[in-house]
Amino acid sequence: MSEKNAVSVVGLGPMGQAMAAAYLDAGHEVTVWNRSAGKDAALVERGARRAATAAEAVAASPVTVLSLIDVDAMYPALEGADLTGRVLVNLSSDVPEKARAAAAWATARGASYLTGGVTVNPSGVGKPESPIFISGPEEAYAAHRATLDVLGATDFRGSEPGLAQLYYQLGMTMFWTAFTGFQQAVAIARANGLTAADILPHARETAQSLPGFFDWAGGLVDADDNSGEAARLAMCAASVEHVRHTAAAAGIDTGILDAHAALFRRGIEAGYGADGTARLVGLLADPA
Repeated sequence: MSEKNAVSVVGLGPMGQAMAAAYLDAGHEVTVWNRSAGKDAALVERGARRAATAAEAVAASPVTVLSLIDVDAMYPALEGADLTGRVLVNLSSDVPEKARAAAAWATARGASYLTGGVTVNPSGVGKPESPIFISGPEEAYAAHRATLDVLGATDFRGSEPGLAQLYYQLGMTMFWTAFTGFQQAVAIARANGLTAADILPHARETAQSLPGFFDWAGGLVDADDNSGEAARLAMCAASVEHVRHTAAAAGIDTGILDAHAALFRRGIEAGYGADGTARLVGLLADPA
């Protein structure tokens, strides 16, 4: 294989398969390995090379992309592999501290280790607009950026190996709270005789308004501006209570909304009722 054009993909779940396919589409020489057999059939038919072991896959290419269930799955997969001089790019979702530990493990074995956070589902892999956070040794990123950019628009966040996973998990924090909020709204709507389709236009308008709120709220937090001229905690708490009671009246589980209401209530009980929403960050940082 041409070292310059060779890449290995270890882990062939839906995301790993999409990554290997993107490399084949881009003309790379691709070696693949998966713990369970059969998932590489379509890729091998397209020209990928099947490795018998993960160690063989690593040996086949200067860069190995890992797409596993989590970071811990890397250790048994690469046990016994010669990592000297290889670049490992772990795009498995996990937490920042595990990314740091994995980077130390790989570095001790002679590899350069890059962490990645893929912010799209498999259908978005290979599209130039799909963002992928990367962190780790900048020289390794610079040397292999063209290979990584095949998968999406890589965004280098710095040399600290946990940063890519941190940015990824921050995005997931916002995504899951927003998405479960949508599900809550749909449940309330259905209990009142509406369908998800009925509320979609309003849901889209609400989602499109969020960037403006993020800009406004982020500025207040960074400026340590707790003034409540635009939105007092007491006013926000009343709004959350209205939503909570609307859900309860419809017979819908209010657990998610109860947590929001409790946060605002805690702020009011601490004497911040007349303050602004920037106080929420401090309340979240100090659960006690």
